[in-house]
Amino acid sequence: MTGRRAHLAGRGRAVAACPGCSHGGRFGKTDASFPHKDVNRVAGRLPSSWRNFWGGLEIEATDKVLVLFSGGQDSATCLAWALARFARVETVAFYYGQRHGIELEVRRDFLARVAETDAAWGPRLGADHLLDLGVLGEISETALTRDVAIGPGPEGLPNTFVPGRNLMFVTLAAALAWRRGLRVIVGGMCETDYSGYPDCRNDALQKLAEAIRLGMDTDIRLETPLMWLDKAATWQLAQDTGGDRLVEAIVEDTHTCYLGERGSRQAWGHGCGACPACELRRKGWETWQRTVKDC
Repeated sequence: MTGRRAHLAGRGRAVAACPGCSHGGRFGKTDASFPHKDVNRVAGRLPSSWRNFWGGLEIEATDKVLVLFSGGQDSATCLAWALARFARVETVAFYYGQRHGIELEVRRDFLARVAETDAAWGPRLGADHLLDLGVLGEISETALTRDVAIGPGPEGLPNTFVPGRNLMFVTLAAALAWRRGLRVIVGGMCETDYSGYPDCRNDALQKLAEAIRLGMDTDIRLETPLMWLDKAATWQLAQDTGGDRLVEAIVEDTHTCYLGERGSRQAWGHGCGACPACELRRKGWETWQRTVKDC
């Protein structure tokens, strides 16, 4: 529908009318709908000072960044997003006794594959780091760190919630980034299509980022490009960033399933197909496929 506004994720800044597209605001939230497949063409018409604006902060091409890359769909999309925008990109993952530790294995395949997705990305991809956070698993009684059925947990949260996980990830990533001279941390946290985890919320994460800046006396900042995107929009972001090659790499070489099952490949990737993570990924894929056909 003409006259709809395309918005930049994270800030809801209207940048251009969405030309001739019927999906309207179906991607993302009402005030932060993700631009459709013409986003790059639309952005090309903007003043040069706006072209690198995404996720709420001006991004300089010379910045060096650290991406929280677990091996899942969201963090893989964020890695590609960073490779398309920054001069140097390092990655970090955490072992915390997670039940789906297979993600740490498949991420190696994705790292090799994403470096070949775009000719410019390989030279930008730097060191990969794996940090041992086993103590988090030791103190967590959750369905992600114990062999128990997934279901409701305390305080109205699902029992897949690992208290403090993202807070510890970001804090340790900031310490690593500080040591290595990296100015930006990129994470795949999202409070649009998610399981209600409080440490995925924008307010919590940005307040943590402010505490880190104060406590480390640094200007390190936290970028969360998926914060206001639903899963359909996340698939679209992958398509816009790296085309079919990136989407295929995410389908084949990332892992989302909470139960750690690879199983036979579905259209949307590998997994049990029934856990909350698989369900979100599958529904996002199906919504995206329907919407792409409508555009």
